[in-house]
Amino acid sequence: MRTDDLYQLPADLPVPVDDGAARHLEGLLLPPVALPSTSGRPVRLDDTAISLAVVYCYPRTGRPDALALGSTASWNVIPGARGCTPQSCAYRDHHRELQALGAVVYGLSRQTTDYQREVVSRLHLPFELLSDSTGEFSECLRLPWFEFEGVRLLKRMTLIIRLGRIAHCIYPVFPPDRDAETVIAWIRDHVTST
Repeated sequence: MRTDDLYQLPADLPVPVDDGAARHLEGLLLPPVALPSTSGRPVRLDDTAISLAVVYCYPRTGRPDALALGSTASWNVIPGARGCTPQSCAYRDHHRELQALGAVVYGLSRQTTDYQREVVSRLHLPFELLSDSTGEFSECLRLPWFEFEGVRLLKRMTLIIRLGRIAHCIYPVFPPDRDAETVIAWIRDHVTST
C-alpha cells in the first residue's frame, strides 16, 4: 500500500535539466504508426485530419493501492520521473480550454492500454491515453527515455503537433502539474495568432 500522495508533488523533487535529447524533434514529420488508445481505436498522430494535437509523454502512472515501480524514494530521486498523475489531472482540468483553442489532447506512455484504462477511469480523463508498449513510435522518433528497474520509460516531454508535424517540443517538463498551462500559452502565442 502506498503511503505517499499520488496527486501531489513533493516539494523537494529534483529538477530535470535539458540534456539535448529532444533537440532533433521540432519540425519532424510523425511516423505512420497506429497507437492503441484507451477508447479502443488506433490513433495515428501523423494524420493530417488532426490539425492541432497536444501529446504529453510521461514515464508511468502509479496506482493508489500499490507501488508501481520499486520504492517511492528511489523513484522520487530521478529528475522528472515523479508527477504523472498531477500532470494528467492538470490536462483534465484544462481540457475545455485546450479544446476551445482547437487542440486534441492525448497522453502517451509505454504502459499497456489495459493499465492506462484504469487511469482514465480513476482520474476521469476526458481524453485518450495512447500506448507505445512496443516502443515502435518512440524509437522511430528517438524520444528521450530512461531505464528504471529494467523497464524502458519515456522521459517527460510534450509535443505540439500541427498537421502531422512536430511544431514545438517542451522538454524537459517541470513542474509537471504546470505543463498544460505552458502549452496553452504557447498555442495562444504561436497558433491562434497565425
